[in-house]
Amino acid sequence: MTTDAAAERSLRALRAARLAAQGLGEGFAAPADAVQRLVCVQAQDLAAAKWVLGARVPGSVEAAVDEAIEARSFVRSWPMRGTLHFVAPGMLRPILRLTSARLMQAAAKRHRDEGIDVEVHATARAVAIRELEGGGSASRDELQAAWTAAGISTEGQRGYHLIWRLAVEGLLCCGPVETRARQRFVLLDEWSPAASDEPDDADETLARLFVGYLRGHGPATVRDFAWWTGLTLTQARTAVGAAGDSVVGIDDDRFVAAAASGTDAGASGASGASRRRHVLAPFDEYYLGYGDRSAYCSPDDSLRVVPGKNGLFLPILVSDGEVVGTWRRSPERRGTTAIEVSPFAIGLDPEEFRPSFEAWAGFWSTGLGDLAVAGP
Repeated sequence: MTTDAAAERSLRALRAARLAAQGLGEGFAAPADAVQRLVCVQAQDLAAAKWVLGARVPGSVEAAVDEAIEARSFVRSWPMRGTLHFVAPGMLRPILRLTSARLMQAAAKRHRDEGIDVEVHATARAVAIRELEGGGSASRDELQAAWTAAGISTEGQRGYHLIWRLAVEGLLCCGPVETRARQRFVLLDEWSPAASDEPDDADETLARLFVGYLRGHGPATVRDFAWWTGLTLTQARTAVGAAGDSVVGIDDDRFVAAAASGTDAGASGASGASRRRHVLAPFDEYYLGYGDRSAYCSPDDSLRVVPGKNGLFLPILVSDGEVVGTWRRSPERRGTTAIEVSPFAIGLDPEEFRPSFEAWAGFWSTGLGDLAVAGP
């Protein structure tokens, strides 16, 4: 019994430390502070990613995230794991130098199957530069139309793979906000020029990335870091050595950043005690940021977060660091949006999450409608 009680205390402490690291305790003053802390925020669903930031900035609204994007406070591109992320500008190119070769290798067969050879790639690159240089931007459809006019087919997923490849090699990134769910494409070097203090040495980049990951996600393991970045375990272990005294081992497996604190200068004055219930987006870093999720979600419940293991994550409810359910919104009606929650255990009262849902509704400039439990 004593062992069980000690294990439960350890689990609660781990969850609390991660909530604080993630900015889900006291929160941050601005969306850019959240990205700076987390380093990378998965963002293939732009609208969902906006709420990932909004959930960490008390009282924020969607327009604040859009303004931060337009101000180039962070950049959206494909730095790791082959998917879109918000990333601190000074880390995008260094991360790509670590990840791009492996990403390209993994995509090589698909690109061959799509007929994206050296000639097609060179033509697509030249057309993109011609269309975008001088501060221009283009939607996906506009960019693909330019390629079609140049004799490059964009049928099926070919156009997407061309955009992805040009972004992974550092030519393109997402730029101005076009709609709630879309941005236009721009040339990375024009939209977010390289900073003079960007690391160009692989070990220095690994060290910064590992320390940054721990500052925004720790305590975490080397395997968690390898999964999150898509790097090899060998690279992840190199990162530990490169980080040196900037990281601290707290048990046999987990590390934290040496300077980690739940209340840094970037945090707001919101009461952490009042934010024990969290309404989080699909693909939120609190769930997605670790290879091992057993500390906050059981294997059975994980199947409810990702039904059918199809890669589509549902939005989640988190209580004291534990994932306790999922939720979904109804279409807005007469200025309000109804919410239906699906608890993982009997007895969960959706009213406990009302303040968090009200913050979510305020972020999207809608009213909170009915809050109900899903039927059997």
